[in-house]
Amino acid sequence: MLYLVATPIGDYSEISSRALDILKDCDVVVCESTKEASKFLRSHGISGKTYEILDEHSTPEDKRALVPLCLEKKVALVTDCGTPGFCDPGADLVKLCRQQNIPVKTVLGASALMGLLSLSGQRLDQFVFRGFLPAETEARAQSLKDLTKEKRAIIIMDTPYRLKKTLNDMNDHFSDRRFLLTLNLTQEDEAVIEGTIDTLLYKNKFDKAEFMLLIYPA
Repeated sequence: MLYLVATPIGDYSEISSRALDILKDCDVVVCESTKEASKFLRSHGISGKTYEILDEHSTPEDKRALVPLCLEKKVALVTDCGTPGFCDPGADLVKLCRQQNIPVKTVLGASALMGLLSLSGQRLDQFVFRGFLPAETEARAQSLKDLTKEKRAIIIMDTPYRLKKTLNDMNDHFSDRRFLLTLNLTQEDEAVIEGTIDTLLYKNKFDKAEFMLLIYPA
């Protein structure tokens, strides 16, 4: 059995009792970082777990090697924060398990995406989730150019250290649109900034942060 256990995106207390029960009871924890996963579990009094790594460096062979564990044991898949299988390699493990008819269950929890939408103050019945932009310069520029044709709301995310780069990209490609920027949601230094790109660039005080960016409809 594979459980997809959503973990807090900031505040460690933001997790369901069901998720904690599964993490206490599971045989194996598959995670991006044993340091982050064990730190989180210890904060809830959970220790002595067996860990396996699944991250962006995992090879197809690494992923296939996890499948027998999911067949034979109770396995919990977590990420450093948020919902596993969403914009991360966990999706590959879910696919492999389903191909082998191994039960996969989701354990819902905190969602940065839903948090962003709820903070918008608008009913956005349609939006384009672009997710992570390409890191390579030419591919990134082309992706942004393609997005300028989109009139619906667009949601973008990227790694924390690309925060300023992403904002500068928005200045180059979406200077006529309004934005909502969320930073370090549920953490003590949480910030939410709404307005033009000039407003975001002026008010953002972070060099890097966990962030999501909503481009309002044209």
